[in-house]
Amino acid sequence: MSKIIILAAGKGTRMNSSLPKVLVPVRGKPMIEHLLEAIAGSGVDPRPVVIVSPDNKEQIRAALEGFDAEFVVQEQQLGTGHAVACARTALSGSRERIMVFNGDHPFISSETIAQLDKGAKGAITLLTVNLDDFEDWRNNFYHWGRIIREGGKISSIREFKDASEEIKKIIEVNPAMYSFDSRWLWENIEKIDTNNNQKEFYLTDLIHLATASGGEKIYSISIEPREAMGINSLEELKIAEKIYEAKQRRNK
Repeated sequence: MSKIIILAAGKGTRMNSSLPKVLVPVRGKPMIEHLLEAIAGSGVDPRPVVIVSPDNKEQIRAALEGFDAEFVVQEQQLGTGHAVACARTALSGSRERIMVFNGDHPFISSETIAQLDKGAKGAITLLTVNLDDFEDWRNNFYHWGRIIREGGKISSIREFKDASEEIKKIIEVNPAMYSFDSRWLWENIEKIDTNNNQKEFYLTDLIHLATASGGEKIYSISIEPREAMGINSLEELKIAEKIYEAKQRRNK
């Protein structure tokens, strides 16, 4: 069994909302609630850690009072790697593996969370999404990081803002859902730097660290694109809700 971290410190600027992004409603309730319900249904972690910011901590804590969660404040917004590092003290002496999800991915299922928990191995196991192209609703994935493989094996992840035009053509993308060996994670997370266009500590840099330093193999599990959808704008929200409404109609 794993311990789960949920990244939820982002603002709702692109959503044109005064709410923290993870509290923007999707299908009638805050998107982070969908994720927390899926985590509860998976049986993996009864008390996940939610990373919040000084600005949104009270709103998120109040909105999630019906859930058993531990809240950790990321005092400065210095990137996803920094956000996970903020949870280190809260997770000291925790289980063998640590899973990381984003609070703005409301469609991930309990089954997939359980699959990642049971199937994870090595230093890092991550979920990936394989697309046919970036047309139509799949354009929601265009600005995601690209999975870089060498000889079929994952060697790194290139964030969109740092990607060349050639790398942007890659159609395997990163939904940013990971399982880390906890000892390996804490030994290496301080090694990442801000040598990128955003000047942030990218959690994805751990992939390169793993393959470059000791030749650690990175494992992956491919999931269905609709399940992996994240929501960063009102346009993406509308597209995602239409897709899921259509899916629900087909399943009836």
